[in-house]
Amino acid sequence: MKNYYQILGVSKSASPDEIKKAYYKLAHKYHPDKGSGDEKKFKEINEAYQILSNKEKRAQYDRFGRVFEGGAPGAEPGFDFQWAWGRPGMDFDFDIGDLGEMMEEMFGFGPPRRRKNFKRGRDIEVDIEIPLENTLKGKEELVTLYKYIICSRCQGTGAEPGTKISECFSCRGSGEVQQIKKTFFGSFTKYAVCPECGGEGHRPEKPCNVCRGEGRIKNEEDIRIWLPAGVDTNQVIKVEGRGEAGKRGGKPGDLYVRIFVKSHPVFARKGDDLYVSVPVSFSRAVLGDEIEVPTLDDKKILLTVPVGTESGKILRISGKGIPHFSGYGKGDLYVELIIKTPKKLTKKQKELLEQLRKENL
Repeated sequence: MKNYYQILGVSKSASPDEIKKAYYKLAHKYHPDKGSGDEKKFKEINEAYQILSNKEKRAQYDRFGRVFEGGAPGAEPGFDFQWAWGRPGMDFDFDIGDLGEMMEEMFGFGPPRRRKNFKRGRDIEVDIEIPLENTLKGKEELVTLYKYIICSRCQGTGAEPGTKISECFSCRGSGEVQQIKKTFFGSFTKYAVCPECGGEGHRPEKPCNVCRGEGRIKNEEDIRIWLPAGVDTNQVIKVEGRGEAGKRGGKPGDLYVRIFVKSHPVFARKGDDLYVSVPVSFSRAVLGDEIEVPTLDDKKILLTVPVGTESGKILRISGKGIPHFSGYGKGDLYVELIIKTPKKLTKKQKELLEQLRKENL
């Protein structure tokens, strides 16, 4: 059994005004046309309100837990909201959709909405995979997209060259038409997008033979995209106006380029810092020396190995990492020194190591 008081969130002793306020609040929240809308919940709220706002029905509900009058003929006693508003023989037409429209007018959900930017082209998102080396400097990438582009014959107007674009005869250029609905509360007027012109307010007298009035066709297009230095995986670059062409001269959509940076066989990237492992001989680690260290741009730099370096020690080289995307400064290069243990030794090397072992080294 439904608890109508609980549905509206009021107590059993709630006044008619409290019930009405609770109903208006919930109806506004769960109206099917709103972002938080829920048609099932909306219908349930209306059902509860129809019972509790009627003095006689509320008294029956409080006493017996249900209402015995007004139910659908032949059905179990109770309240059927949809049946009650749509009984045959009534001189008006009403359903849950009509109620939704009426609620817009009554509770301030706003005037009937006109489509905005209905001619705007669709946004496109593409993925680009680049090598790690390409993040060191800004670089241009070429992508080929199959998408709507402006029709070259009509230049996007949708009209056959030499013909006119005239005002829509149905909406007189407004892009909207009136619709009159009869409801339980009387007749009311709503506005809808004109079905003849699609809300544009005008139509070509003779549609273009190539695009058939669309002002655009689908074809391949090469697009050059500039990727700044320092880009990283999952970063999105927005290219305005390079999405799909709009309908009949409408504004084009935007292109969103998502970056994926390939892993490198030598260097690992963490943020704007680079990490690399470099082997060091045992003698150099013990006595100290200078070694060559590779960089991502294929240049070698000298690094001083301190005396008594242990395997796994990490040294930092400032400013040899990835440029910051902001354009100011660079990350660092971290070099992990790995002491190399030889697998094959010459006779002389063995003799020297034997002498070192005798010296407890």
